[in-house]
Amino acid sequence: MESEPVESEEGTGHRYTHGHHESVLRSHRWRTAENSAGYLLPHLTAGASLLDIGCGPGTITVDLARRVAPGTVIGIDRSEDAVGSARRLIDETTPVSFETGDLYALRFDDHAFDVVHAHQVLQHLDDPVAALVEMARVCRPDGLVAARDGDYESMTWYPDYPELDRWLDLYRQTARANGGEPDAGRRLLAWARAARLADVSASASAWCFATPEDRRWWADTWAERITVTTLAERVRELGLADQGELDEIGRAWLRWADEPDGWFSVTHGEVLCRPG
Repeated sequence: MESEPVESEEGTGHRYTHGHHESVLRSHRWRTAENSAGYLLPHLTAGASLLDIGCGPGTITVDLARRVAPGTVIGIDRSEDAVGSARRLIDETTPVSFETGDLYALRFDDHAFDVVHAHQVLQHLDDPVAALVEMARVCRPDGLVAARDGDYESMTWYPDYPELDRWLDLYRQTARANGGEPDAGRRLLAWARAARLADVSASASAWCFATPEDRRWWADTWAERITVTTLAERVRELGLADQGELDEIGRAWLRWADEPDGWFSVTHGEVLCRPG
């Protein structure tokens, strides 16, 4: 069943599927430049200026700032809560600042940055091509536009749990009802070409959760996210599942975490581009 477009806070026709519950921010704080932007790191140089789009709680942004110091680094996010969390990471040794902003209408002049980066952002947008065009606008002609997004249909795990199959189905339906594309990773190359970016290089990488500690952390965050967050509210609002089913899925996540052979892989697509 097709859903009507959903108006977000900015009125851009999409809404952020995950919301900003503490379980979501806790998940995002795990992210670093090394585990989430490895494809970009070899191309960074000291003194480069960098704009981090959709910075969330800022852990990747701060890591990137340390790698391009003394270059200027700015992280933007539409959420005041996320920006407030990110600002708590700032110290005297890190040349970084955070602010709220609209990806479709960045406040910066043309060609303002050497690198414009977005991690797990384009999948949530109703017009990712327009977003890439705007990212390219504020990037210097010889600079880099970098994007990395998950591909939910490519996620895989062991052992099989029907409840996790249901979780994935509910998430993908909800993300699309919110105006996004949960299988964005495989589409990044096409979106970059549609945005007329140049020298597009596409790649893929993965997160893997297989140790007892990693399984527990990953499962704990999703057990909360599918039961008590904005995602759960939206699933119920759309009539896709009731709270009882969501609670069953949450319990299945915790059982999966206790599986000694448990393994979970998250595939990501990546692109590095020059402004067209």
